[in-house]
Formats: sequence, C-alpha cells, structure tokens
Amino acid sequence: MIERPKPEYRIGIGTDIHEVVRDRKLMLCGVQIDYPKGLAGHSDGDVGIHALIDALLGAAAMGDIGTLFPDTDEKFKNIDSKQLLLTVKEKLQKKEWEIANVDLIIHLQKPNLAKMKGQMKRCIAELLDIDFATVNIKAKTNEGFGDVGAGDAIAATATTLLKKKFKRTL
Repeated sequence: MIERPKPEYRIGIGTDIHEVVRDRKLMLCGVQIDYPKGLAGHSDGDVGIHALIDALLGAAAMGDIGTLFPDTDEKFKNIDSKQLLLTVKEKLQKKEWEIANVDLIIHLQKPNLAKMKGQMKRCIAELLDIDFATVNIKAKTNEGFGDVGAGDAIAATATTLLKKKFKRTL
C-alpha cells in the first residue's frame, strides 16, 4: 500500500481594537472609509488587517502581530497595514501555507459599512492573492454597549483556515 501524505489544516483567530480619534483617516481592511474620524495606533490602525494578521500567524503557529511588528519600532510608525499583511503572506508562503478562507467581523457603531464591504473584500483577496469568494466581511454594531457601542472604539475579529501544501512523491 502506498502511503499518501495527508493535508494539514490549521484554524486561526485574531482580534484587535483601537480608539476612535480625530485627525486620522479611517482605514478598514485596507480601504479608506469616508468618515470624520480614524483609529489611533502606531501604524495606520487598521483593525481589520491587524486581526487578520493575528489569525494568520496564529494558524501557522508563527507568533503575533506585536512580536513581528512591535509598536516600539519606529520603522512601523504610521505604516500602511497592507504592507504588514504582505510581509505575513510572504512568511506563510515560505512555510508552504495556503490561505483557504478569511472571515472578518468589524465591530463598530458608525459608520455604516454596507456599501464598502465589497471593496474591502476585494482588497483583502487581492492582497492575499486568493479568490474573492473565499473572503467574507461582516459589520456588527454593539447595540450601544461598551466603548464600541459608544462610538469610542472599533474592533475586529478574524478567522482563517490555512492548508499546508504538500508534495506528492511516487
């Protein structure tokens, strides 16, 4: 009997939250959102991408965003989070991981993201070089509860599935 390698799958979960502040542009999932406030942070504060990075790194057992891109390092000051995601994508490729899917929830009271979700999905799919149909983005309010519900913060939760590439040998 020929023993065939079995595919390996890993699930990752990531979260992030940032304070809503004036004088910053609002970036979510790599897309600039028309809103008078943005997110505080060492980078551009994109909670969607930050949660996704943590989910991807967690699934691959490769640490977390704070270890890889510490907020004490000035080279990451105001960096576009898309650049951080591309770096993580390269690290995953070197370890022979494929991204099977991405599921993101943006937790916010305002603004309404209904018209922006397609553009956000497209941005994530293009950055990761995965099929648009394998990316899902949801927006949820906190029904007025907590910092997110009061409009003082925006949070994100990401889940992803990785599949290890394997080489067939005969």
